[in-house]
Amino acid sequence: MANAYIKLVPASTKQEISLEDVKELFTYYKEITSKTGQQVSWEYADAAFPYQIKEVDKENNWLYLKSDEPNYNAIVVGVSTEEVEDDNGDMRNQFYIQVTLSQVSTFGDKGKANEFCKFLAKKLEAELHLFNGRIIYYNKRK
Repeated sequence: MANAYIKLVPASTKQEISLEDVKELFTYYKEITSKTGQQVSWEYADAAFPYQIKEVDKENNWLYLKSDEPNYNAIVVGVSTEEVEDDNGDMRNQFYIQVTLSQVSTFGDKGKANEFCKFLAKKLEAELHLFNGRIIYYNKRK
């Protein structure tokens, strides 16, 4: 299993996020990619988001992206919080989105998961911790 994290830091556009917010962002992603497809006369929306959103566990804030396409299988997305120390030494709750590739995930899933992570992090101006351990800062830094 591999995980990537989109962390909502103090400079992010939101400080809290719910599973419903993540679903709305995926819906927005599908909308904008379908508009791109219309502009280039190609069914880009299905290629850009080859998944159906399946809710797995509302209690634990997880949803499941399942695909019937040949090169894709599944991605799991969750929302949670962690306690972190801020610059002043105070403890605070930090929300994050976790994107998980399971043992049945394909290389196509990993590519799409990276794409979705970058989209979500950029939209939320968050800190993205990629599957390979690298960090991309989409938030304004001091």
